[in-house]
Amino acid sequence: MVIPDYPFESHYFDRNGLRMHYLDEGGGDPVVMVHGNPTWSFYFRHLVLALRDRHRVIVPDHIGCGLSDHPDQHAYDFRLQSRIDDLDALLESLNLPNRVTLVVHDWGGMIGMAYAARHPEKIRRIVVLNTASFHMPKSKSFPALLWLGRNTALGAWLILKCNAFCRLANQIAAKRRQLTQAEKSAYLMPHDTVPRRISVLKFVQTIPLRISDPGYDLVSAVESSLPKFADVPMLIIWGLKDFIFDHHFLAEWERRFPKAEVHRYARSGHYILEDEREEAIEWIDDFFARHPIPPSGAEARQ
Repeated sequence: MVIPDYPFESHYFDRNGLRMHYLDEGGGDPVVMVHGNPTWSFYFRHLVLALRDRHRVIVPDHIGCGLSDHPDQHAYDFRLQSRIDDLDALLESLNLPNRVTLVVHDWGGMIGMAYAARHPEKIRRIVVLNTASFHMPKSKSFPALLWLGRNTALGAWLILKCNAFCRLANQIAAKRRQLTQAEKSAYLMPHDTVPRRISVLKFVQTIPLRISDPGYDLVSAVESSLPKFADVPMLIIWGLKDFIFDHHFLAEWERRFPKAEVHRYARSGHYILEDEREEAIEWIDDFFARHPIPPSGAEARQ
């Protein structure tokens, strides 16, 4: 199929016998965009196009997502630890300077900030888009639809056999505008068969809610690391009609990062870059201009 607004060259990183697809566009200080579930690098397409003339834009597809390999459960461990290790290995292979801007969405917030916790010296700016890097706020109830997918055989069947999670996201994740049929098809394309939906299911089933859940300790560690980034310039762009990452999560970001610049959209949902494409890009471009990354001593002497 022709992917709309996605005129990019594909790159692949081989790790543990699997190929991880990523975009590597433009030049300059690196901007790393980390997606969630059930999206892929397609979600960031317009932002990549807007930034690549001034920045080196790197956008991986997680294993089992987008144009990366889609292994079965015997060939890949779909837990949070693997996602973090994949991103770390990819970015280390690219030998990025200590001048990285992170743009994170959905699961990308946890994965991206886990990378940041490992390499705080590399992170110079952070853009937050409807995501979390901490445990679910105590004021927030776990959504019933996620509970169904995470905990029941029926939910797993609906996700795998009916592609229900991806199809539902196409209908409700963008609120202010309807996705076009071509855009919906592009979001569905990576998960067009049952074996290629395992990653979608595993992202849901591995949400760490209890101390005994795999990955809970990782979330705790990332949460504990957040004060390291208190003085890193942060931009938050938030759709308030997100039924998962709602005002409870936004309030937690604001509590932890009172210096952050925040833009709220009352009519927009989880896919904030779809609902508020033009304004979001303008805010990000302006944020970068107002928070330039000064050269390090070594780079300044070159």
